[in-house]
Amino acid sequence: MGADVVFIASEIFPFSKTGGLGDVLGALPLALHNKGIKTAVITPFYGRIGTAEYDIRLAWSDVPVGYPWAPITADVYQADYKGMPVYFIHRSEYFDRRFYYCNHRGDFFDNAERFIFFNRAAQSLMERFETAPQIIHAHDWQAALSPAYLYYNRMKNPFWEDTRSVFTIHNLAFQGRFASRLFENCGLPPSAWSMHGVEFYGDFNFMKAGISYADKITTVSPNYSKEILTQQFGCDLHNVLMARKDRLHGILNGADYDVWNPENNKYLAKAYTRNNVRGKRTCKCSLIEELGLDPELKKRPLLGFIGRLRKQKGVNMLVDVIPELMEKNVGLVVLGEGNLEREATLLNYMETYPKKMCTIVDYTEELAHKIQAASDIFLMPSTYEPCGLTQLYALKFGTIPVASAVGGLHDTIMSWPHPHATGFTFENINSGAFIDSISDAIDVWENNPREFRRIIGRAMAKDFSWDKAANEYVALYKELGLRT
Repeated sequence: MGADVVFIASEIFPFSKTGGLGDVLGALPLALHNKGIKTAVITPFYGRIGTAEYDIRLAWSDVPVGYPWAPITADVYQADYKGMPVYFIHRSEYFDRRFYYCNHRGDFFDNAERFIFFNRAAQSLMERFETAPQIIHAHDWQAALSPAYLYYNRMKNPFWEDTRSVFTIHNLAFQGRFASRLFENCGLPPSAWSMHGVEFYGDFNFMKAGISYADKITTVSPNYSKEILTQQFGCDLHNVLMARKDRLHGILNGADYDVWNPENNKYLAKAYTRNNVRGKRTCKCSLIEELGLDPELKKRPLLGFIGRLRKQKGVNMLVDVIPELMEKNVGLVVLGEGNLEREATLLNYMETYPKKMCTIVDYTEELAHKIQAASDIFLMPSTYEPCGLTQLYALKFGTIPVASAVGGLHDTIMSWPHPHATGFTFENINSGAFIDSISDAIDVWENNPREFRRIIGRAMAKDFSWDKAANEYVALYKELGLRT
């Protein structure tokens, strides 16, 4: 029992998901597993978790954790996910909640305690494996203490002496920054409290722990790996990252085409392919009818937005341009949740522009697929975007993205009027540049439909499958000594 590469992360689709992190963990470990690498995932067992299709059973009870008090233990559940084991860390007071990290009032007050517990429990669980993992691959701040625990465990426990760590930054802005007093019982030695360790302007910074102690650091796109070395995008950690630049690699995320594909998709009114896109119009008409929008919109561009309603996703710019968009006689469907004020504003706009705009304050996989398939143009005005997955899905669905040219959006969208264009991007991150880029897309849709169809064809032909990314991770693991 065990694995050569163990992923530690706070989400994995289809069991848990708030965004791209869950999608990545649902795909990358499987891509490696399918290449013959023995992989496993360790993740929390939340109270709200998708279990219907999988047999989740108790594997170990009362696994010692010792945090925050000496007798504290965890139960570990296990599921077989397409031939790969997924281990769930369970303790009800930490994880039996409707939301994973926060609610509308803000972050949970005990997030530091919850994820210290999770990381320590993951270490205890792996010590029960027959052999130590060759690679521990931790993701984002919630798992960022694992490379630090490994670093110090290697010094005192022979079990860990050949194990190496990789830490992936999915979003540098969310760092897990907490009061210094929470460091005292976390299980790291006093020497870790330093400018070269977890201390950050007097606070305990989980993300900095991952950056400081991992043997390799990755980000989720090549462009983002360069951006985070700058003051503009470095979220105050750019100097820390610059000091470890030789260990930093940008590997572009992939898209799971087993899930996100219009050719074989249980949610769509009709399947379609690059060579026969007629089914896309059926999907558009079906969604317009389902949402009660004006039937005349079947003859006009339908625009879609799917994402958290946060400043990062450009929701402020989206709100700014809606009145001008509505003057262009287009339809707009927004799916997302997050900021209460922005939710209210978008719902009010739906009343201002009845049957032209629909705001759905929620997130469901079904609606996300339907909106991707039904829309002609996909809006993604992110202020920064480490990789982005929704634009990869949009390309595969023939839904032409209008996006800011940052992070992974820059890496994955070739902007019109380039002869190989797959979308429309804008460099200056402001509402004026955004509406100008949308106007360009609408103009091509209206006045040059042949060119718009060519853009659709090129977009759908792009291949961002996980195979390429998996090969790059294998090469990185082998640099650290992975034996396959």
